[in-house]
Amino acid sequence: MTLKYLHTMIRVADLEKTMAFFELLGMKQTKRYDSESGRFSLVYLAAPGDEDCPVELTYNWDGDDGLPSDSRHFGHLAYAVDDIYETCQMLMDNGVTMNRPPRDGRMAFVRTPDNISIELLQAGDSLAPAEPWTSMENIGNW
Repeated sequence: MTLKYLHTMIRVADLEKTMAFFELLGMKQTKRYDSESGRFSLVYLAAPGDEDCPVELTYNWDGDDGLPSDSRHFGHLAYAVDDIYETCQMLMDNGVTMNRPPRDGRMAFVRTPDNISIELLQAGDSLAPAEPWTSMENIGNW
């Protein structure tokens, strides 16, 4: 048996907001499919150089009563970043809440506009603990 990773799909309530969130992380749209008859859109986003590992955003044009209010049961998407402090600061500067700040210089968690957990991991070795991160508390679930 051969197994090949295809993508991770998440349902979204606001396609434009969610795309903007992932674009903050540096992801780019690689493919889009809009179905008039099915009244849905599928948008695939990937990090540069990782086009074979996309996230599929599924958006139902007429709404989606099936979206859970807390998507924590989904788990999370994880991405490595070059500088966790720089990335987290940029996200905060753009209104994203740090649910789990990178106090250890290694790991942080944020959430998409649809409440999907995103884990950010420092590529390579952890950065030295630094303020304001070491003093920040967790906010909500991560």
